[in-house]
Amino acid sequence: MDPHLDIGSARVFAIYGKGGIGKSTTSSNLSAAFSRLGKRVLQIGCDPKHDSTFTLTKRMVPTVIDVLESVNFHEEELRPEDFVFEGYNGVMCVEAGGPPAGTGCGGYVVGQTVKLLKQHHLLEDTDVVVFDVLGDVVCGGFAAPLQHAHQALIVTANDFDSIFALNRIAAAIEAKARNYQVRIGGVIANRSVNTDEIDRFNTAVGLRRLAHFPLLDVIRRSRLKKSTVFEMPPEDELKIAQDEYMRLAQCLLDGVESQRAKPMKDREIFDFLGFD
Repeated sequence: MDPHLDIGSARVFAIYGKGGIGKSTTSSNLSAAFSRLGKRVLQIGCDPKHDSTFTLTKRMVPTVIDVLESVNFHEEELRPEDFVFEGYNGVMCVEAGGPPAGTGCGGYVVGQTVKLLKQHHLLEDTDVVVFDVLGDVVCGGFAAPLQHAHQALIVTANDFDSIFALNRIAAAIEAKARNYQVRIGGVIANRSVNTDEIDRFNTAVGLRRLAHFPLLDVIRRSRLKKSTVFEMPPEDELKIAQDEYMRLAQCLLDGVESQRAKPMKDREIFDFLGFD
């Protein structure tokens, strides 16, 4: 990663969490909420599955690695419309993609994506950048967005596996914070009726919950319809989700105080979680 590759004046958020916890749903609906508040938004999907932005664009868009490969990695031949696609309410969407399974580094692709966006001056007119990052932080490559982000948001559910992953992600962010500006912005509870275990853990390690999205069927149905929650037919459950996404977006724009966590050791959190 080029240490001089600065994104610029945009507010940059990186969204992490256990695999399957709803990071892409959270990222896309949050991007939509930012756009509804009048902000120019760019969402960058950082998963080789390249499925971060399909609820915004209604399709699986070509990835940066795909288009680079199509021009034999001569990046000067690319135009912005080759890898940036407009989605719901003007949200700009980019899928970084990744190398073939078992080869290369995802962090390299993230770096190339940011480099292309800078070269084409696409970040100069952007107010908010949202990185949607795959699964747990298991290698330095997929921690690369933390080198660009101002704040990391961690999505979790009210269960052992999700909170265990939350703890490890917090440790990775704290490690990056020693050399980069990134800090933890807070925790987002998702797909959970209650938040008691999340809140107990947050109190123990110094984190704070920013939002709570209950287990709402309308959110599941919105994914099946390839839509954000702001495009679904009106219903009571839908308004709950919409209002919480709008509240979270406004809260992040107003500025939330960064948090410095003290993550637990694996054995410590194993003993901490659950019931006697």
